[in-house]
Amino acid sequence: MSKKVLIAGGVAGGASAAARLRRLDENAQIIMFEKDNYISFANCGLPYYIGETIKERERLLVQTPEGMNNRFNIDVRVNSEIIDVDTSKNVVKVKNKDGETYQESYDYLLLSPGARAIRPKIQGIESDKIFTLRNIPDTDSIKSLVDKRQVTSAVVIGGGYVGVEMAENLKERGLQVTLIEAAPHILAPFDSDMSVMAEKELVENGIDLILNDGVKSFKDNEHDIEITLNSNTRITADLVILSIGVAPNTDFIKNSGIKLGSRGHILVDDKMRTNIENIYAVGDAVEVVDLVNRQNTAVPLAGPANKQGRIAADNISGLNSTYKGTQGTAIIKIFALTAASTGNNERTLKRLNIPYKVIYVHPASHASYYPAALPMSIKLIFNETGKILGAQAIGYDGVDKRIDVIAATMRLGGSVSDLTELELCYAPPFSSAKDPVNMAGFVAEDVLSGKVDVITPTEFLNYNRENTILLDVRSEIEFNSGHLEGALNIPVDNLRERLDELDKSKEIIAYCQVGLRGYIAARILSQHGYKVKNITGGYKSISSLNFTPKKQDAQNAKSEAALDKSGADTLEYDKSLDACGLCCPGPLMQVKAAMDDLMEGQILKVTASDPGFYEDIKAWCKRTNSQLLDLKKDKSNITALIKKNSNNSRVENPIKDIPPVRDNKTLVVFSGDLDKAIASFIIANGAASMGKKVTMFFTFWGLNILRKNEKVPVKKGFMDSMFGFMMPRGSKKLKLSKMNMMGMGAKMIRKIMKDKNVTSLEDLIKSALDSGIEIVACQMSMDVMGIKKEELMDGVKIGGVGYYLGEAEDSNVNLFI
Repeated sequence: MSKKVLIAGGVAGGASAAARLRRLDENAQIIMFEKDNYISFANCGLPYYIGETIKERERLLVQTPEGMNNRFNIDVRVNSEIIDVDTSKNVVKVKNKDGETYQESYDYLLLSPGARAIRPKIQGIESDKIFTLRNIPDTDSIKSLVDKRQVTSAVVIGGGYVGVEMAENLKERGLQVTLIEAAPHILAPFDSDMSVMAEKELVENGIDLILNDGVKSFKDNEHDIEITLNSNTRITADLVILSIGVAPNTDFIKNSGIKLGSRGHILVDDKMRTNIENIYAVGDAVEVVDLVNRQNTAVPLAGPANKQGRIAADNISGLNSTYKGTQGTAIIKIFALTAASTGNNERTLKRLNIPYKVIYVHPASHASYYPAALPMSIKLIFNETGKILGAQAIGYDGVDKRIDVIAATMRLGGSVSDLTELELCYAPPFSSAKDPVNMAGFVAEDVLSGKVDVITPTEFLNYNRENTILLDVRSEIEFNSGHLEGALNIPVDNLRERLDELDKSKEIIAYCQVGLRGYIAARILSQHGYKVKNITGGYKSISSLNFTPKKQDAQNAKSEAALDKSGADTLEYDKSLDACGLCCPGPLMQVKAAMDDLMEGQILKVTASDPGFYEDIKAWCKRTNSQLLDLKKDKSNITALIKKNSNNSRVENPIKDIPPVRDNKTLVVFSGDLDKAIASFIIANGAASMGKKVTMFFTFWGLNILRKNEKVPVKKGFMDSMFGFMMPRGSKKLKLSKMNMMGMGAKMIRKIMKDKNVTSLEDLIKSALDSGIEIVACQMSMDVMGIKKEELMDGVKIGGVGYYLGEAEDSNVNLFI
């Protein structure tokens, strides 16, 4: 005997269940009711149709009533709404488009009524200029208005997924857009330390972002609508998109005996069964179990709804399928940025008093030496046993597959240790040998094993630093481009020989740019008896926390956005510079050299691919009194327009304005090792590119760096000649301090530098001389080593201790290498 199945709702869960039922049972009578005119449409694509990324309206219609009937023999009744369920008689009452009602019996009833947009009782909410976006008719109304009328401005209320997507798509249509969010931050699934990156992307693309301010009232004017916020701020716009959440469409079953949760969602078990026999429910209208914390929750996402529909159909057909819970894996496009998350965030875990740990990594999307490697930020949340509780990622490329991998690992019960062992696709255009997922696992595993004690950026900002030393282990040029207030700068490569500068009685808080060098520093320090914490995620994570979307920032962004459309491509400039492929400090050195060749008032256009250049060039312009006319990011490329010698540019440091410092930098180069010579000249060129006077004082073995590569015929005594024979002649003969391997190590490091577009030592030396860095050879050391002035490269000065001490007296940085 065939069974009769009624389905309430023909989108996502309902349509999936219907198709699955037919595939499992050719004889079942299946009737699907949909209160609107469309079934199985792509509601996630609606904003992109309004924004005209999706051109054809028909592409939104995944299936039609006619198609569903022809393929699956399903009786699809659109414009038909189930308005009552009598569970004692197994019948439903249906209202059709003419307002007429009739009854339909069932053997099984599957409820997939979805959810409706919330419209709170706010004064003026009934204005015809206020829209919600849930279905095709909503989409048609909004798009028709944007297409046909002279609409120039819009306000989007609500910073959830749909709100952000609508803000972006309306902006892409050329509208002036304001996004208002009552909470402190947008995108609730993300913690604030991650959502600020999305907020910055919105502002940089011209969205006027207002946070922590709700709507008090609407006032309908003749040609626009006025929105008054709780702060009494008033905004006018041509239309308003209301996107403040959804509520389940379950009013029609409130008297049916079907149990509902506190917010009106249908309660179901792991078979998607309600408390009433033969009645199932799926989709946005049901409460499900959270995969991580095992509490009941409601997650209105298309993926879970479709899976639930399939599981309900299985169980109606006698199969034993279970729904194991929802983990809330979701993703969103925010202009060029991608943000994705899975599992629980910190707010949820704190609310439920679930202990957890956090780490951050900021890897590249693929091998950094392959062109267009773009940065991403990953936050991994886990517990003391290594169980993964959640993950969030934001970046420009490769975010989706990383969160998908972590989500799959979670679903299969994997731990952070499993992340380290995953064998993932690798080729330079696609990933790195150690994939970002592996890297997140490595860092988490180090935390759990006690190899490093980490502190999160949020914890650091609230940390009692009374008996601490804040240690910045980045290079000097990075430090000068922005640092935390009160930090001591000791580059990690110099840390071992400068340990005596640190007080063992104090706790050291170390940080670098993204966390890796900070970890290395923490390992060095801890093994030398220091108590140390490493700031996970480094300066990049901390600096992002300080972003505040102020009104003036949004206005500036609008001006920059307008310039982006016509400025960088059409604004006249006097010289262009292609610094793509160069690693830090290469781009800044190139900018410095190019600017030196310009006359006052002339403009340089520079393009770079190093992700750090976006912030570095701001600091460089600030410190050199150059005017940054335009700065924009286009995925892999960063373009800046810089005007020489202007006092008009004042760019704020992400954490604190850089305090005035003395200009001079002095380096004593004692070592003749290749790696230390490279480090010396990188630091020197970086400082010179910031407009600083730099003196490099070469003594003893360091003099070999300055020797000419070819033999110079000079008259020497026997001992002097022997010294000259035994020592390396010039930079090309230098050995590595570690792993030299009879010269193979030096050759390998030079090849790696060439492959990764890192400037060679010889070019660094030339750049130093060209940029005016004073290279001084110690006269006393020359006499001891038997080196004559003729043997040194051109441009080297000869000086003594007195000259060095005079330069050091006027320096705020004095390095010994």
